[in-house]
Amino acid sequence: MSALEGGGGGTLSEIYHSAKRLLLRTRDELEKLERLEYTAASSMDSSDLSTSIKRDITQIQSLCVEMDRLWRSVAAKSQRDLWKRKVEQVAEEADSMKQSLDNYFLRNQKRMMEAKERAELLGRANGDSAHILRIFDDEAQAMNSVRNSSRMIEEASATGEAILFKYSEQRDRLKRAQRKALDVLNTVGLSNTVLKLIERRHRVDNWIKYAGMILTIVAVFVFVRWVR
Repeated sequence: MSALEGGGGGTLSEIYHSAKRLLLRTRDELEKLERLEYTAASSMDSSDLSTSIKRDITQIQSLCVEMDRLWRSVAAKSQRDLWKRKVEQVAEEADSMKQSLDNYFLRNQKRMMEAKERAELLGRANGDSAHILRIFDDEAQAMNSVRNSSRMIEEASATGEAILFKYSEQRDRLKRAQRKALDVLNTVGLSNTVLKLIERRHRVDNWIKYAGMILTIVAVFVFVRWVR
């Protein structure tokens, strides 16, 4: 490998390693800048970092110009072709990073323009920005109230369903108890009059149950209407 001097700037190998170190640092800085883009970091931090990246890329491109001059002076063709590929690779990486930085600047400029347009639209719609913020707060509170009301309605509906299910279970148990009682009464030979009295009492119990179910449904309906 030839050790050519770069006009006081070091050998080709030294300049290449310096460029590679700058590439690694610039790549890390670009990743950090992209992370800051989607966080609440201050614009000053992003501005300082982007300025540092731009300066590093410019330095890498200057080193590429110097290396491009030096590799042409390498005597051996195989070494000359090798250095040509290395220098082209560094230059391509530098161009790619510059493109990424330019894209960041474009996105940042677009966000700033959109924020300015939103502020102007809000200002034209209502000159009092504090009033607009209060409107947003009122809307948020209204949405919370609606969600709370919806949850209360769901809870009331679930309670009503549970009550009706309990009544249904009790009705089934009463029917089974009635059948058992009738079987026992038939076995001991009670009179038809006693059986009729029992049946009449069962009808009255059914009326009481149905009335209780209707009252429960009405109460749930009134509660839902009141919540709304």
